[in-house]
Amino acid sequence: MFKKVNRIEPKRNKTGKPKKLNPWISHISCHQRYVTFLTGCYSCLWKFTQWEKTKVGFCCCSWKEQLFCPCLIISFVLSVMLLFLWIETSNEYFNFDWVTFLGTGYWFFWSIFVLSLAGILTAYSSLLLILILLVILLCVILLFIICKFWKERWQVAGLSLQIFSPYVHLFSITVMVILSWPVAFYVAHLEREVRMRRYRMTHSEKKRLKKCNVITRLRGLQVAVGLPFLLILLSLYLVPLGINSPCIQEKENLGPKPTFFGHRGAPMLGPENTLMSFEKAVEHGAHGLETDIYLSYDHVPFLMHDFDLRRTTNIREVQPESAFQNPAFFSWDFLSTLNAGQWFVKPELRPFYNMKPLSEADKERARNQSIPTLADLLTLAKKERKFVIFDLRSPPPKHPLRHTFVRQVVSVILASKIEQHLIYWLPTHDMRYVRSVAPGFQHVGRFVSIETLAKKNISIINVDYKRLFPNGLRDYKAANIRINIYTINEPWLFSLAWCSRINSVTTDNIGLLSQLNHPHFFMTPRSYMFMWLLADIISVLFIITIFCFHWRRETKKEKWFEPSRNPTDTHSGSENEKDLHISVKSPARVVERPWTLAALHPALPKSGKEHQGHSSFSAASKKLVPIKNAVTPLKPAKHYIQPPTPTTVFELTQAPTRQAATGEATFQTTLPTSKADKPTMPPVEVPYPEIRDL
Repeated sequence: MFKKVNRIEPKRNKTGKPKKLNPWISHISCHQRYVTFLTGCYSCLWKFTQWEKTKVGFCCCSWKEQLFCPCLIISFVLSVMLLFLWIETSNEYFNFDWVTFLGTGYWFFWSIFVLSLAGILTAYSSLLLILILLVILLCVILLFIICKFWKERWQVAGLSLQIFSPYVHLFSITVMVILSWPVAFYVAHLEREVRMRRYRMTHSEKKRLKKCNVITRLRGLQVAVGLPFLLILLSLYLVPLGINSPCIQEKENLGPKPTFFGHRGAPMLGPENTLMSFEKAVEHGAHGLETDIYLSYDHVPFLMHDFDLRRTTNIREVQPESAFQNPAFFSWDFLSTLNAGQWFVKPELRPFYNMKPLSEADKERARNQSIPTLADLLTLAKKERKFVIFDLRSPPPKHPLRHTFVRQVVSVILASKIEQHLIYWLPTHDMRYVRSVAPGFQHVGRFVSIETLAKKNISIINVDYKRLFPNGLRDYKAANIRINIYTINEPWLFSLAWCSRINSVTTDNIGLLSQLNHPHFFMTPRSYMFMWLLADIISVLFIITIFCFHWRRETKKEKWFEPSRNPTDTHSGSENEKDLHISVKSPARVVERPWTLAALHPALPKSGKEHQGHSSFSAASKKLVPIKNAVTPLKPAKHYIQPPTPTTVFELTQAPTRQAATGEATFQTTLPTSKADKPTMPPVEVPYPEIRDL
């Protein structure tokens, strides 16, 4: 019997010397360490396992993993949509927190909580999710709530694309360049597999291929991966043709900077609807002051926004049983005693998360604020020559001024002696009386048709920006109607209003917006076209380079793994196998043959070549030739022995041959062919077998 020796010979360079591998390089470049790390982070399985290579054409995943993959993709898409929607609607955070306060009675930054939650879900699902179904359910619930009760947030997200669409386009192209690396690797790898399978294909495999064409499936995978990538990339290259952003225009077409109306004053710098807040707005260049007016039970108009006094006063400390009562049912004598600024100093009750810290002087000043009257505001506006615009709250039923509240407010305004053109009159009640008593008031309309505005002789509108930008902006501008939009707090929204030639905006963030001297994200058409073409050209070059790199890399691998046999030997070998009716398995791996004629028969001439097929030796005739210079079998070194023992497939073929010297027929027997676990094995000398007479 023959002894199998498994020896692994280190790879040699062109000079014949074995390459010396740096242990640090092999230690760092071991990708399985990083795979184990990522697996441990998301599945708590930190054990290092040796992965088996999956055969191409077979699925490497169970049905549970296949079901998990689309769920992961759905959760990622939903979480990204939720995160994008919530980020772009940061302008509405205060309104969201205020609505939740009305429902819960507790002030908290719920908007920041939802933002953090959406960010965590997106970051987690973008890598790997364990509780995938929970993430999908949570995202669906939040999106349903937004669609049901907050539809306007989708409009804000659409408006943001008018500003950010050029930059989203560039970001998308960058992402496609990054994705081209794995796509190119996968497509090139599949191409190499197709070529290798065709090269190694035997006659029996060709017959089996008609029933189950693995090559066709591999080609289908190439198309399924490469075609969508190509279509998405082409569509991204053509997207700028449909982009129509207001901020892409010539510099001479840019309108003047919109003026500001301080929304309840400057609520980021002082307690809202207090004299401190309005004075801060005036200091930062407010063009006008906006407020909300209630009438007390004893006919005094005062400034208040909420439907009760809980959030902005200390009513819970003074009279907790009346905390939920409508402000119009209190007398002015009681309202004037309430503190309207202590809540603003408390960190947990601050109205905006991005407020700047107050100085000690401002904190002390805020603690001493009280509820002001309309007459106090008019005195300040008259002194500073600022416009005043307000929402007038209708008194509740059983209020003494239920039907005459408009006339009471008009009388207070006229008594203040303020210039009538400084009043922007928003209420729609008792319009005839107001026009007759105060003809100098500038009447302001809502979001109505141009024909309705013309009938009422109104040339100014005050509208929500979420309703104006999608429809009607061009018509209003064509009719030469002055537009004031509310409530603009984000710089990108203010830039959009500036580029759209809006006349004025109502804002809470007057401290920041007043510092802008140029709209953000503004560019000329030429500069955008240059940026667009440059990004497309660079991305095309990068993607072509990446595909060529992977293609050449896989081509080199294909040459390395090609078998060293020629087609004639393979054909003759297959014919011999057919003659002997021996079913032979094609080897799964191609390795160098460890047996050579020189090792088996030292007496053979040196010119003999290594057999290219099965390793073989010739059976001698009856007249034995003495063998000289017998070689002692080589004992393998310990470090060359690699457990486990490689599997071996024995292939025996016999064919009649004739020796040139004797002319007698002999039989040639093929030695066992061993399949080693390693690709290269050196020649090994084997003891000469015992030969019997035929």
